[in-house]
Amino acid sequence: MGPIILDTGVAFRVWAPHADRVSVVGDFNDWDPDANPMDREEGGNWLAVIEGAKPGDQYKYEITNGDRTFLRIDPRVREVTNSVGNGIIHSPDFDWQDDAFSIPPWNELVIYETHIGTFHRGDQGDVGTFDDYVKKFDHLKKLGVNALQIMPIAEFAGDLSWGYNPAHPYAIESAYGGPTGFKTFVREAHQAGFAVILDVVYNHFGPSDLDLWQFDGWSENGKGGIYFYNDYRSKTPWGDTRPDYGRGEVRSYIRDNAMMWMEDYHVDGLRYDMTLFIRSVDASGQQDIPDGWGLTQWINREVRKFKASAITIAEDLQNNNYLTKPAVEGGAGFSTQWDASFVHPIRDVLIQPDDAARDMNKVCNALNHRYNHDAVQRVVYTESHDEVANGKSRIPSEVDEADSGAWHAQKRATLGMALVLTAPGIPMLFQGQEFLEDGWFQDDQELDWDQADEHAGIVKLTAKLIRLRRNLEGTTKGLTGQHIDVFHVNHDGKVIVFKRSFDGGPADDCIVIANFANRHYNAYAFGLPTGGKWHRRFSSDRKQWSADFGENASGDIEAVDEPQDGLPHRGVAELPPYTVLVYSQNN
Repeated sequence: MGPIILDTGVAFRVWAPHADRVSVVGDFNDWDPDANPMDREEGGNWLAVIEGAKPGDQYKYEITNGDRTFLRIDPRVREVTNSVGNGIIHSPDFDWQDDAFSIPPWNELVIYETHIGTFHRGDQGDVGTFDDYVKKFDHLKKLGVNALQIMPIAEFAGDLSWGYNPAHPYAIESAYGGPTGFKTFVREAHQAGFAVILDVVYNHFGPSDLDLWQFDGWSENGKGGIYFYNDYRSKTPWGDTRPDYGRGEVRSYIRDNAMMWMEDYHVDGLRYDMTLFIRSVDASGQQDIPDGWGLTQWINREVRKFKASAITIAEDLQNNNYLTKPAVEGGAGFSTQWDASFVHPIRDVLIQPDDAARDMNKVCNALNHRYNHDAVQRVVYTESHDEVANGKSRIPSEVDEADSGAWHAQKRATLGMALVLTAPGIPMLFQGQEFLEDGWFQDDQELDWDQADEHAGIVKLTAKLIRLRRNLEGTTKGLTGQHIDVFHVNHDGKVIVFKRSFDGGPADDCIVIANFANRHYNAYAFGLPTGGKWHRRFSSDRKQWSADFGENASGDIEAVDEPQDGLPHRGVAELPPYTVLVYSQNN
């Protein structure tokens, strides 16, 4: 389907079952609709082979339905001049330079959700490009993240957008650099050690600049035509734009799109936008769309078959275990899903203005939550594009809107990051979180890179946590493991202590102590599983992170041979306000 490059020309095939006539017009025939009429094939497809057509030529389809004749951009075009312009024949040739990157094991991933248009902008233009982004790879390498989750890049209306309004699902946003720009980005990301996970939008298309709408002139009930449901199932929060998941050609269109990212662009995984609206009609989740569920099963199976290591992530936020169950058990077959049972309670606890209102049960439940008894089946975070917009702000601004750089805003934001990077699950940061970006996410504003200098210490704090989370120092393997034991919950004092482990034992077991109160403890006692020396691997209260911090936490501690919290030994540490400490033992 789409333009197929041959030795001496280009073949074009398009699905338009209700058309009476289709022709290809473009640079190669002076846009003459009579020069290259297409032949009707079985199944509603039309085909034309045009000698002399070549990559770089612009083109469209002229479609006649009854007494109406109109132009459409190819649904499978890989490149466009802009969302309301022309299609461009794109050559698939690209030098991948022997790219053989393999995504790290999922339990070692640290995801960085990011937006091409706002992450970094060059000196020219109003929107960031793939090339602009690559220039900041050194920052991300020092930070230590190893997976970039890219917000949608399919061609959308205009140049500024979050990306969740795909006008041409197969084309790459021209303002970002088009298909060659994205291939170069992925190749360079792999060479720098980053996996690339791409956000895809299959719960709706458009709604604007949408040539798929009534593509061949047919529709029912004034709705979208062949690519869309034309009954009550069409309705979404983004207009009557839900694809018809029960129609074979539309199912293949979406499946082939997912595989295009894997095969042609070498991405390492997909994150599906709001799967609730693929599997059901509305937010209640009560009006099921079985064909939508079946489609996600098929795509996830195909992705895994092509690349066994590929990760597929669902944003559903309904705490539905079946999203991440295998298809043979009736599940949708996703690898993991965004965890609403972590982000919402943890944000609530962090931004409460009064310590007394911080609910340690919420923290405990958020730490313990998982899907299907598998911690890796959840992505944990406190900031995402949704959590820092639509009436909500970044954590520092939620804590102190007037002064997001104030002591308590810094302390509670870093407390949240420490929880994300020590809790079971796949941790995710949102761009700029590592330098306390404030305000809310907007697609017309670049990240404030001045804050990366102003809060350089917080960047180092985050990098240290990521090193521990990935066990790069060989002393915190437990943070990559499945197991957690929240053995100390102090509701009145607002302190929680938990053990993380992989297999258990020295250099594996990690003890994490988190103080959620503006209260300094000179000698805080908690249980320890074994005797001997426990080395402090991390304190969020060091002056090297911020001149406003106290440097008052205990260093290494010696276990006391007395029981505490149901464990055989006791530790005692000086614990500053809103501080996280991480301890482990040497081999």
